[in-house]
Amino acid sequence: MRILYQFPLSHYCEKARWLLDHKELDFVAQNLIPGVHRAFAQLKTGQNKLPILKDSERWIADSTEIALYLDDTYPEHALLRLDPHLRQQALEINTLSNELGAHVRRWGLAQALSTSDEPLEIMLGEKGYLRQFEKISKPILKTLVSKSYQLDIEKVSESKSKMDEMIQQLNAKLIENHCRYLVGDRLGLADIAVCSMLAPLLYLNGTPWEVESELHVSDEVKQYKQSLLNLPIGQYVQRIYNSERNARVDWRGI
Repeated sequence: MRILYQFPLSHYCEKARWLLDHKELDFVAQNLIPGVHRAFAQLKTGQNKLPILKDSERWIADSTEIALYLDDTYPEHALLRLDPHLRQQALEINTLSNELGAHVRRWGLAQALSTSDEPLEIMLGEKGYLRQFEKISKPILKTLVSKSYQLDIEKVSESKSKMDEMIQQLNAKLIENHCRYLVGDRLGLADIAVCSMLAPLLYLNGTPWEVESELHVSDEVKQYKQSLLNLPIGQYVQRIYNSERNARVDWRGI
């Protein structure tokens, strides 16, 4: 059985889940404990980041490497086109989206943690040691997240500016391709990468960022969501999630 080692809230892990779902491959989403995951990842893959895919005896780290591995190993429902020009376009957009994702994560976490502990509740999981000792683990986890992702005012502000710039670049690329997909005429790596990175800003239903009520959502986040939906790129992300995100595995993991 394939195992995807993940954090439920990570949009890079959402990207990997989507890649596997697009390929119609069975897998289990296995949650790791933040911080502790580094030792596991280092032992298995020689680096300390998630997601990590275990496929039989193979261990593949990083969502982009997972995409390339899946296309090489399971060519059906290809993520990248055979045409060299389209392939290069998709890889360039994927690289841009990976950079965008880091800024979305920092800004989104800073905003969410300023109004609610809901992100921490998801990180704690529904069972296990973190949940069992949550009175101790929750404040430790909050400090760990703040330090790991540099959620200080200056860095968060810088990420907001970078986010704006990259979203405009992607919006222009989408318009160039007549707004249906980012590359070519069907869903591929570029679309999955960009939609996964931007999904936390739209708190779409059925995703880890869905909210039951906007009472705990700051005005700044609400305004940013609306400004994104006013652009073709925001409408596109919403449409692709509604029509083509056919999730086969619960993002909450086990």
